Amino acid sequence: MTIKTANLGFPRIGRHRELKFALERYWSGKISRDDLFDVGRRLRAENWAAQKARGIDILPSNDFSFYDHVLDTAVLVGAVPATYGWKGGPVDLDTYFAMARGSTGSPCASGCTHAGDGGNAALEMTKWFDTNYHYMVPEFEADQRFALTHNRPLEAFLEAEALGYRTRPVVLGPVTFLKLGKAKGGEFDPLDLIERLLPVYVELLTELANAGADWVQIDEPSLVLDLTDRERQALDLAYHTFRAKVPGLRIMLASYFGAIGDNMVSALALPIAGLHVDLVRAPQQIEVLIQSAPADRVLSLGIMDGRNVWRTDLAGLFRRLQPLVSAHGRDRIELAPSCSLLHVPVDLDMERALDPELASWLAFAVQKLDELSLLARAFEPGLASPERVFAASSEAAKARLTSLRIHDPLVAGRLKALTAADSERRSPFPARRALQADALPLPLFPTTTIGSFPQTPEVRQARSLHAKGELSYVDYTAYLRRETEQAVRWQEEIGIDVLVHGEFERNDMVQYFGEQLSGYAFTRSGWVQSYGSRYVRPPIIFGDVSRPNPMTVEWAAFAQSLTDRPVKGMLTGPVTMLQWSFVRDDLPRSVVCRQIALALSDEVRDLEASGIAIIQIDEPALREGLPLKAADRKAYLEWAVECFRLSAAGVGDATQIHTHMCYSEFNDIMPAIAAMDADVISIETSRSKMELLGAFTGRAYPNEIGPGVYDIHSPRVPAVVEMVHLIERATEGLTPAQIWVNPDCGLKTRRWEETRPALVNMVAAARALRQAFADDPCKALRA
Repeated sequence: MTIKTANLGFPRIGRHRELKFALERYWSGKISRDDLFDVGRRLRAENWAAQKARGIDILPSNDFSFYDHVLDTAVLVGAVPATYGWKGGPVDLDTYFAMARGSTGSPCASGCTHAGDGGNAALEMTKWFDTNYHYMVPEFEADQRFALTHNRPLEAFLEAEALGYRTRPVVLGPVTFLKLGKAKGGEFDPLDLIERLLPVYVELLTELANAGADWVQIDEPSLVLDLTDRERQALDLAYHTFRAKVPGLRIMLASYFGAIGDNMVSALALPIAGLHVDLVRAPQQIEVLIQSAPADRVLSLGIMDGRNVWRTDLAGLFRRLQPLVSAHGRDRIELAPSCSLLHVPVDLDMERALDPELASWLAFAVQKLDELSLLARAFEPGLASPERVFAASSEAAKARLTSLRIHDPLVAGRLKALTAADSERRSPFPARRALQADALPLPLFPTTTIGSFPQTPEVRQARSLHAKGELSYVDYTAYLRRETEQAVRWQEEIGIDVLVHGEFERNDMVQYFGEQLSGYAFTRSGWVQSYGSRYVRPPIIFGDVSRPNPMTVEWAAFAQSLTDRPVKGMLTGPVTMLQWSFVRDDLPRSVVCRQIALALSDEVRDLEASGIAIIQIDEPALREGLPLKAADRKAYLEWAVECFRLSAAGVGDATQIHTHMCYSEFNDIMPAIAAMDADVISIETSRSKMELLGAFTGRAYPNEIGPGVYDIHSPRVPAVVEMVHLIERATEGLTPAQIWVNPDCGLKTRRWEETRPALVNMVAAARALRQAFADDPCKALRA
């Protein structure tokens, strides 16, 4: 019997980013709800057709989402916070998007917006495990009630059936769903709600079974975490309930992003028909499965990397899998990607301009499915020379291994010469702070922004015309200089204390730098979803990294020449450059990160030499790179912190180093954040109403900090009083002298119509607090 191939999920975005453009047109009122749904139907149909054409036996359904699959699950089970006004029944599309993006309301006389007027902040957003994808964080009340609002998994299954595709519906598991959420309005564990949630899942699964579904894929990636006994008991309760209540429906329990590890015994003991395991990140699980997997269990082997773009060495993989396939039997094996292909671009064939040699080393979503089918063919019984099937794969693997483009002896020499002193600032923070206060006479609660200003259609059009050769370098540079000067003058006008140049010349905070570094390559169509309609094209790190020339000095120096106020130099940090790229898999990630850090350290020194007194090295991805297992974290944090410090340590004490982080829980990495020794850190806190700031309060973080006072991912313009309240909350755990005032993140994705009033309000809020503390000096002491 031939081994079956399966897919866990396909990119939702469309080959040409059709979903992004449809969403943005819907949000701007240019298309109707029905038009948006039509785009969704077309994309799902195209995805099923593409997977079937690649020879995939088991196709997923309900892997599509208009924004986020975790948000879809919250809406599916009725976990809609009361503030959004849902009264039961199907959740309408505008409520769904209000949960994702926030909503604007009618302002009252004081400028506030209220839930009753339709004004709501969005749910919090954070990273999906250790990936670059963001999910919306569900909120649960202690008295939470769940209900099946509309069975979208069933709807997707029937839609596929009508098109002639037999699918395996995909559902986020109940334990992972609750673990990903947060308790609101009281101290309780969301897992306390499991017995209330399970009847909704039973109803959902029963309807699927009644409609003819024989299998369902239930994703429980939390299996790769360090689970407590109580969490394992919750898994046991859930899957025994499903077996008892829906006995005819077979469950493929999917784990991914790492080894199941200590949870393997519990996972194999569950009453499920199949188990998916990630053999890319945890190949050692092969031996565990040979020894322990029940004979009747279908094993889905995650063997194609669903999170990276490198072509698989199929011959080597075939040899590693043979013992498991022989021991367990072909009829109980499925070959699959390690996880959903959501995290990789759609189709390499769209890359017409990519270097042919590099392209021969790569595989995007479609090509990974081709590899699955090819590998399955090699396992066909009676095939005389199965490894002949892999001739092209083996040739590509050999060519990549021996290519002269990958290794640079100068980079290797710099790495070898590094010492511990290269990662140390000259003086401790208190001494630096005194020097910086003299060099940068800033007021209490200094205001700044995180870096980027709106990338308007005009900015994007100018960049596009320049890229096409229709706008000369001279004219394009002149245009960017005008935009930069206008941004600097406007910041001065409204009273921002530390300015930015706006980053109008930059396409992306990683791509812009990668395009100027050796060892990086870029695609034209390699888009992946970050969140909602925000897509990115991660660069590909294929070789040793170095900086041939300065990257940002010209623009920073130009902006600084326009004003007497300090202008920040803006860089993306080494860990984020690593995390937000598709990284070569022939070197340890720590080594690649040190290469990037050395390249950035050259840039930092050049910025300082050009007169830039504040340099921001953004590390929004530092927390997301944290290994999922606690035992692996210490080593990661040591080299990640070392790399940040290496990039920043070459400047003098009077130069102020900032960093920025977002969408993270910081409590478990506070010692590492403190060890980074940045003079100022800015963090995302507005969506959590400053809850995330708790990790930094008291003596946990001694340096200065800018807690974000408004959510840049929402079109809402927060009122002055709202931001004042958030800053006041920050003073409950920090001294006023520690606090900076800034948005949550960069403003690239916002419009000027939203940005201008929001920043004006932000400056007014800071001034109001300065006045309050000036009027009551004792207030500063109490804070």
